[in-house]
Amino acid sequence: MALIKCKNCGCSRVSRNGNVRGKQRYKCKECGFNFVAGDERTDEKMAALKALVIMLYSIGKCSYGMLGKIFGRNRSLIYRWIREAGLACEPITVGGEVREIEFDEMWHFIQSKKTSFGSSRPLIAARGKLSHGYSVVVMLQRSGDCTTR
Repeated sequence: MALIKCKNCGCSRVSRNGNVRGKQRYKCKECGFNFVAGDERTDEKMAALKALVIMLYSIGKCSYGMLGKIFGRNRSLIYRWIREAGLACEPITVGGEVREIEFDEMWHFIQSKKTSFGSSRPLIAARGKLSHGYSVVVMLQRSGDCTTR
């Protein structure tokens, strides 16, 4: 039998500590680290998988749930990977020359020539300015008892 060494400290004083994912788990007697011997989840594979998940999420085409289904991982793990990557990034600074920002699909909806929504009722879109740098758009449906001119 091959000598099992701790993946954390390299000590050979380990004991069996149950099973996980159908494989024997060990616990180091020196540092208390739990590990699975012969675990195929290498750091390089996991780093590549995380990078691919973050890339697919960042281009805006996949949700946490969809990425979880594609890669066989839990959506909360996908969320943690993306959150960690986001927190590790430099903060974005927006220059003063920016005059217009697009927010998802709503901007396309407001600027389009749609005259009805939902139950074929017309919409009212009112724009306002809250304070320097902030604006608001309120969308309402007309009530059934109003008249239009």
